[in-house]
Amino acid sequence: MLYGFNKKLFLSFQMKETSFIEQNKEKWKKFQSLASNQTSDPEEIADLYSDITDDLSYAQTFYSKRTVRVYLNQIAQGVHNLVHKQRKDSFRKLFTVWRVSIPLEIYRARKNLFFALFVFLFWAVVGAISTHFNPDFPRMIMGDSYVEMTLKNIEKGDPLGVYHSNTQIKMFFDITLNNITVAFYTFISGIFFTIGTHILIFNNSIMLGAFQYFFHLKGLLIVSFLGIWIHGAFEISSITIAGGAGITLGNGLLFPGSYTRLQSLQLSAKRGLKIMMSLIPFLIAAGYLESFVTHNYQELADWSKWAIITISFAIIIFYYVVYPLVVARRYPELVHENNPPIKTYVNVFDLNKIRTFGQVFSDTFSFYRAHIGKIMRYNLVLTIPVIAAVIIFQDFTRYQDLTHQYEYDWASQLSIIMGFDVKSISDFVVTFVWSIILSIFTLSILYHFKNQEQKANLKTFVKFMLQKLPGTWLGLSFLFLILFYLPWYWMFFVLFLAPFFWLQASSVGLGEESSFRKRFGNGFRYGTRNYGNVLLGISVMSLVLFIFAQPIAAVFSYQEVNFMREPAMEDFLDKLADFIKNVSRYYTDDFMVPANIVRQIVYVLFVLFTLPLFVIQMGFLFCTSQEQSQSIGLKKQFANFGKRKRYQETSLDFE
Repeated sequence: MLYGFNKKLFLSFQMKETSFIEQNKEKWKKFQSLASNQTSDPEEIADLYSDITDDLSYAQTFYSKRTVRVYLNQIAQGVHNLVHKQRKDSFRKLFTVWRVSIPLEIYRARKNLFFALFVFLFWAVVGAISTHFNPDFPRMIMGDSYVEMTLKNIEKGDPLGVYHSNTQIKMFFDITLNNITVAFYTFISGIFFTIGTHILIFNNSIMLGAFQYFFHLKGLLIVSFLGIWIHGAFEISSITIAGGAGITLGNGLLFPGSYTRLQSLQLSAKRGLKIMMSLIPFLIAAGYLESFVTHNYQELADWSKWAIITISFAIIIFYYVVYPLVVARRYPELVHENNPPIKTYVNVFDLNKIRTFGQVFSDTFSFYRAHIGKIMRYNLVLTIPVIAAVIIFQDFTRYQDLTHQYEYDWASQLSIIMGFDVKSISDFVVTFVWSIILSIFTLSILYHFKNQEQKANLKTFVKFMLQKLPGTWLGLSFLFLILFYLPWYWMFFVLFLAPFFWLQASSVGLGEESSFRKRFGNGFRYGTRNYGNVLLGISVMSLVLFIFAQPIAAVFSYQEVNFMREPAMEDFLDKLADFIKNVSRYYTDDFMVPANIVRQIVYVLFVLFTLPLFVIQMGFLFCTSQEQSQSIGLKKQFANFGKRKRYQETSLDFE
């Protein structure tokens, strides 16, 4: 009988090996052809190497004494040798990117690039015309202090004395970093449906037009032209090209075609990034010329200045106009090359599964990608109108607070709209309302854990919300106390207490127990038991969002108390707020108010679109902890064991 049982196991094992070979033999054959082809794609070979080693690992586990393991070991060695053999071609491939791929991308984006150039020239002309009719117009655009400094330099006989303000080495690093930052902002702000890119193009071009015409009024047009455009040929051209890349990025959202908006955005982002990559040498060259050549512009002969400007523009025109046309004619089959297939993502996630920290982190972003649209649709009806009403109420109630600029603006603006600096009784009420809003927002996310495959049903969600809201609010209460009433500079220290209270809300919303007391207690117990993973999850997610937020608006962009000084590290929101502030000062004495309202809108949008990542991660951490404790998924697998078809077998069936 024992012999029969062992024979049955052996036969099932043998059947599994046969399925394994049948499933992968085409991939193994592909290696044979790649190995014999000297021009094989290194990336394809690298992907194959990864697959082959995975297959070998599987075979070593389940077929350690079978021929297939020996065969796969030989294949893996062959692929390894081929991968390392192909590494010598990496430099050649990089050269091909600059010689073919980037020029083709520039050719495909030529309409966007020419449109960005047209918009830039248009606003530069508007800036010049505005200065012609109103000589004080440059003060509105560039500020009184800059204009006064320029006037003093003109009186000294050094109209471009601003370029002598620092040592050349320091200038080079500061200017190059600033050039790259401005170009990056011009590109990435295109994600706001190209509006952000248009604002930055407008800001830079109207400033240029006003500045050049200002020198014309002083009789110094040629002097300023020969000084500014030594480096400006590369710098201004790069900003314009970055604007074209930003428009390319934004068009992915505006005109998705047959793709979803997210898929179209992925493709347009890759195209825009290729164009941006081409700008790096020119931005570095612009920084060098400004620091070491423009710095000494008075000592150079005029003919040398004209030569530098002419050669610089010739290089730009060649690489961004002439050469892309040449490459497009040389490789016509690549011009209209079909877009690569977009990776499809899982929309339904198994909650009864033990996930590693890496899997939790990956699935958090996948879940966000799949469900953020439905989550926001619920909140457009339930929470966002209330948020707008609360912000309007607070801005009217605390109007005087909006007339100031703050050292740490993000902390001060959030304290105004959320009331957690508590200057009156109404601030207590506003803080309580925000706690309800954030609890509903959290529930709208947890609801989609339980109803991943269902279409959005507001009526069902409202019923779920009313049932879970008191417990969820209670589960989040400790976090609300930290968020609302603890000074932000204490957050780091309290971070080490957060894991104990991090899973209460998800336990109440997702727990299987009928008793609220048990669900609430499980949240504390699971958080304590998985303290390390929860703390790591909070820390890593915070770090990722911090890095993402910094170019837009974050802690390093603090303002000097004297608002005439620039922030220590300027970001996109600083530039946008300064632009609105400069325009508003000619229409109202409270010119800080519109700028601060814009800041508030950006901060609230950032909170609304990043909070789901923390809640989703919270949900997956809870589900992992629940599975470790209760083995719900494992019990379901045992219940279904033996009921699956042969082609549905998994390695779990043979462990």
